[in-house]
Amino acid sequence: MFETLSVRTNHRTELLDLTSQVQEVVRKSGIDEGICHLFVPHTTAAVTINENADPSVKADILMVLNKIISDREPYRHQEGNSPAHVKASVIGPHLTVLVSKGRLVLGTWQGVFFCEFDGPRSRRLHVKVVQG
Repeated sequence: MFETLSVRTNHRTELLDLTSQVQEVVRKSGIDEGICHLFVPHTTAAVTINENADPSVKADILMVLNKIISDREPYRHQEGNSPAHVKASVIGPHLTVLVSKGRLVLGTWQGVFFCEFDGPRSRRLHVKVVQG
């Protein structure tokens, strides 16, 4: 099963917890055992798995990314969003999550996050669930 989730971001940089939306795609697929592939078709956004219990973790991740990938460097890319491209490359555009008993196999505190680095924007997240 393949589905594209629409994602609306509200800030320049943010992490949005999409775990429940991805889990709903898995549920609708009817696949009991398999793999869920996630892909972000944007060059200034990414997807990752991290803690979704304490919202300060998201803030800490963004704080460190903004510190190590500064917007004050002499970037050559003329659009002014080079830091967003670098952050997206560091985090990455795809994930693979196991599916068992019709559920994403995640740790107790883990969630799936869409990472916006050049917002606010309307974005997409492709989700493909395969039997396995």
